Amino acid sequence: MISGELLNIQPQELQFPFELRKQISCSLQLFNNTDSYVAFKVKTTNPKKYCVRPNTGVVLPKSTCDVIVTMQAQKEAPPDLQCKDKFLLQSVAASPGTTTKDITPEMFNREAGHNVEECKLRVVYVAPPRPPSPVREGSDEESSPRVSVSENGHSDASEFIGASRAFTERVGPQEITPEIGALISKVTEERNFAVDQKKRLQHELELLRRQVSRSRGGIPSVYVIVVALIGFILGYLLKRT
Repeated sequence: MISGELLNIQPQELQFPFELRKQISCSLQLFNNTDSYVAFKVKTTNPKKYCVRPNTGVVLPKSTCDVIVTMQAQKEAPPDLQCKDKFLLQSVAASPGTTTKDITPEMFNREAGHNVEECKLRVVYVAPPRPPSPVREGSDEESSPRVSVSENGHSDASEFIGASRAFTERVGPQEITPEIGALISKVTEERNFAVDQKKRLQHELELLRRQVSRSRGGIPSVYVIVVALIGFILGYLLKRT
C-alpha cells in the first residue's frame, strides 16, 4: 500500500498475468484518508495500450474507490516479460459536493497554486496462473479389482478377493457405502459362478473327447454338435471373464 496525505493506494504496482491475444485487467483501490473530498486523475505513458475506468473521479471522505485498468490484447510478448509502462495518479483536495463532472485539468495544475499529490505506479507482467492438474482417473487395475481365469481352468477368485481387500484398505472402511459393498459381493459371486461353469464345461468336453477317441469308425454327428455347442458356451464365458 502506498500512503499519501490524501489517498492510500493499493497495490503498489499494477500486476498483469500476461497472456498473448487476451485482454487482462487489474484493479486499484483508492482510500480517502481525509475528511474532505478528493479528486483524482490517472495518466499513463502508453494510453493506447491501456483503458482506465474511471480515469478521473472523486473519492468521498473516509471512503474508497476502485479503478479498473485493462490492458489491450497483445500480439507479442516483451523480452523476459519486462515492461517499461508506468502510471501516474494525481490527487487534489476538492470542494465539498464536487462531482466527476466538476473535475477540470486546471485542478491538477501545480503552477496554478494547487497542492497536487502524485503517485507513480509501474507495470509488472507476471506469468499466468497454472490451471489445476486434472484428476487422473485410475486405470482398471487401480480403480476396480478384477478376477482372471487361467487357461488350466483354475479360478483366480482368491486374487480378486485379495484385490478387494486391498481396495478396501486403500479407500478406507468409512468411505465404502453399503451400495459399494453389495456391488463388490455381487461381482465376486458372478465371477466365481462363471469360473465354476467354465471348469464344469471343460471337464465335460474332456469326457466327450475321450469317448470320441475310443469310438470306432466315423465321429457321430451328435458328438460333433455337442462339442461345438460346448465350445461356443465356453468361448462366451471366457469373453465375460
